[in-house]
Amino acid sequence: MAELRFVPKSEFERLDALDLEPIARTALFATLCRINVLYLIARAGSGHIGSSFSSLDIVSWLYLNELGRGDRSSDRYFSSKGHDVPGLYAVLLATGAIPFDRIHTLRRLGGLPGHPDVATPGIVTNTGPLGMGISKAKGMILASRLQQEKIRVFVMTGDGELQEGQLWESLATAAHRQMGELTVLVDHNKVQSDTHVSSVSDLGDLQQKFAAFGWLTARCDGHDLRSLSRVLKRLNRTTARPKVVVCDTIKGRGVSFMEHTAMTDADRFYRFHSGAPDDETYAAALSELQTAANEALAMVDADPLQLDHTTRLRPVVPSSVQRLVPAYSRALLRQAERHPEIVALDADLVLDTGLIPFQERYPERFIECGIAEQDMVSQAGGLALTGFLPVVHSFACFLSTRPNEQIYNNATERTRIIYVGSLAGLLPGGPGHSHQSVRDIAALNGIPGLVMLEPSCEAEVELAVDWCVQAAGESCYLRLVSIPYPVPYQLPPDYSLQPGRGVVLRDGADAVLLGYGPIMLTEAWRAADLLAREHDMGLRVVNLPWLNQVDQEWLREVVRGFNRIYTLDNHYVAGGQGQMIAATLARIGLAAGVEPQLLGVTGIPACGQNDEVLRAHGLDAAGIASAILSGATESVSLGARRE
Repeated sequence: MAELRFVPKSEFERLDALDLEPIARTALFATLCRINVLYLIARAGSGHIGSSFSSLDIVSWLYLNELGRGDRSSDRYFSSKGHDVPGLYAVLLATGAIPFDRIHTLRRLGGLPGHPDVATPGIVTNTGPLGMGISKAKGMILASRLQQEKIRVFVMTGDGELQEGQLWESLATAAHRQMGELTVLVDHNKVQSDTHVSSVSDLGDLQQKFAAFGWLTARCDGHDLRSLSRVLKRLNRTTARPKVVVCDTIKGRGVSFMEHTAMTDADRFYRFHSGAPDDETYAAALSELQTAANEALAMVDADPLQLDHTTRLRPVVPSSVQRLVPAYSRALLRQAERHPEIVALDADLVLDTGLIPFQERYPERFIECGIAEQDMVSQAGGLALTGFLPVVHSFACFLSTRPNEQIYNNATERTRIIYVGSLAGLLPGGPGHSHQSVRDIAALNGIPGLVMLEPSCEAEVELAVDWCVQAAGESCYLRLVSIPYPVPYQLPPDYSLQPGRGVVLRDGADAVLLGYGPIMLTEAWRAADLLAREHDMGLRVVNLPWLNQVDQEWLREVVRGFNRIYTLDNHYVAGGQGQMIAATLARIGLAAGVEPQLLGVTGIPACGQNDEVLRAHGLDAAGIASAILSGATESVSLGARRE
């Protein structure tokens, strides 16, 4: 176990008491906050260091010197990109807006969410999906005008975020309505997600683009606080036009080897966009930041920084897990070798969607579309109309919703496209509800000619990709769990994918449960172990990978003889597979008194560690077993008998 260190509240109070002019005070404050960002993310096991560091000087200046000054108590700040929230948390913790003991709770149940949420003190709007921020700010300004209140709204955007269409839609009316209350700060750190913005979708002259929409523009070094303060002071004099400051920043600022400017020609991807530092990286980064803080303190004859510490806990990693995204990557390559018409499109998530091997093998058939899902899906539509088989990739939460209209438009052309949504379902729980894709099945269920399926293991991934490419006569949505997960079952050796049909993974005589995917089927299996061991109850566990179709005769046989039927969704119950199964059961005319019980997500997904989140939603093994026992008790009370 390694030791983690953080700057306690008392050190920020000591900083307040020092005789420092605003520039020096803010610079030192930002350094202390960087130490705490490092701590927050290392303790959580995940988070976004690079963009938190690039924006921290700006955020620190706003909170210490700009917001709430004079009659500006209604000033508001938020980040439209959202994933830099560890930096904002560090500032809010230091200034007392968030109770300081919550520094230990990033991405924990009931703690500080992985993306901004209004339930957290100091957070004024939810963000995470990109491009919404300026529109949200405009709504706040319109409300303040109706209420005859004075307000200023400062919004941080990322430069990669500027690829989202909504952001550009939001500009014209802000100028038309003379929203001088609005100031946008672009964290122009030149790196989106994992690679340079210029290599994906060059932004060109940002000032000129904003000016063309009627905005007052300025540019400065976002780490030069004196320059930033002068620019803001000058822009504040204008009250009839929205303002934008293009802040040139460095991703990972403050730690030499984390700064994107330290990338060499051999570095294809920026390494510190997301994730937590290992022990060696953490220690080296902390040493640099602590040295910088102590040098600043020494210049005013102050004592060195005193850090508090905790122990870094290690999650237990199973020795054998199923990794569906790498399995998909291998399967796609095998299909691409045989099918030259396959073209892969990506939305700035090449590392997360398993496309690096495809990009390396077939660079001419790989299209990086950037953070622009609607544009990506319509490009796929154009490719499909000319005889190609586009395979479209993004996180399921964005792919199913942002370009939903474009997916429908493609469907009306009766072409064939494969959509691959990774990061599907309730887990990982750390990023929070903006990234927990638990409504994608419902969102896509109204698309005609779209078959949806979710594999339960690596072997089924191979079968699913093969079926989508070679057997499907229509478009497909392949839903992939991204986190490694240990599964206790194996598919039968002779198993094959047949539309609408699944397979019994484990037999039992008292109740039957139908589900899909590695997470829910594994928890169902564990629930079956609990029920057998503690209650002498046998649970039949059935894998049905087809999310929006089921073979009626197969289903009749699977549930024959059972008066307790359960479905289990890694999704909202509303619009999930369970509702489709329940409707089918009603159509095939089960005996009176048998009502399937639908288990799944019923509220906004909780943010936390994976085991915490499953437990909070009653979707871990114990929760599933409890639900089945409750159903069994109810059935017995109604006179049901064990078959």
